[in-house]
Amino acid sequence: MNKWSTIALARFACLYAGAIWGIFWIPVRAINDAGIHGLWSSAIWFAAPTILLLPVTILHFKSIKNGGISLQITAILSGVALLCYTLAFLYTDVVRAMLLFYLTPVWSTLLAAIILNETITWQRILAIILALMGMLIIFGLGRNFPIPKNVGDWLGILSGIIWAIATIRIRKHEGHSAVDMTIGFFFWSMIASLILCYFLASNQLPSIEKVIGVLPWLFAFMAVFVIPGAFASLWGPKYISPGLVGLLMMTEIIFGSITAALFANEPFGIRESLGIILIISASVLEPLSEIIKTRFGHISSAD
Repeated sequence: MNKWSTIALARFACLYAGAIWGIFWIPVRAINDAGIHGLWSSAIWFAAPTILLLPVTILHFKSIKNGGISLQITAILSGVALLCYTLAFLYTDVVRAMLLFYLTPVWSTLLAAIILNETITWQRILAIILALMGMLIIFGLGRNFPIPKNVGDWLGILSGIIWAIATIRIRKHEGHSAVDMTIGFFFWSMIASLILCYFLASNQLPSIEKVIGVLPWLFAFMAVFVIPGAFASLWGPKYISPGLVGLLMMTEIIFGSITAALFANEPFGIRESLGIILIISASVLEPLSEIIKTRFGHISSAD
């Protein structure tokens, strides 16, 4: 595969990953609607890809072992972030969970400045302001005191913060393979889910019949969509600019908003629309400025 084919495939991978995370909530809620407690729903959800990836885990055991504690810490952080994101869908509106997760650039910018000593540009400052305004509007600015209204909102915010920490580690340790990260991604999500189940829902253990009832379609959904989507979200960004990655993965909010309106009958009005516009604007501000700068730079060089 030549360079341009790889780049084209990487772009498609990011588009695909965003779309998959946009429909991620559907099977999560379907398991819960089958009469399985929310925490156990997440445990079953993450156990499925962990089981499916067992052959790959065995083949990559040496590579995973060589990754050491550094790989495992990053995998634990990303896994816990994914768990919080998953649970957010059970306790708040789909679009709210997604938008609150998309505050990640705010936390990433602040952490990168503190940990990696990165300079905070004016574009990032403006992006932070736009994102925070979008969050406050979603929370009811102008109507009531703008704070998270339920545990799902808090989980959405927490997932973004933890994911920001995980991405900082991914950037600092670029040598870890996307396959190893994908395996750890789901494994530690499952472990964290089981720990929560033990302490908070040990008396809500689902029946074998209910679990067996969801497994056939869950395994199929994982194999066809989620596992490839998780790998794509970790592989694609290795070959294209971070700015373009952010733009391409905006498909998550598009697919999430459409499917939530179609299948969950969730309210989607002016307030939610304005929040989406502000948070998406915050997410694409710097990537767009980088693309424009690069494009005009090439034109100037040609002249």
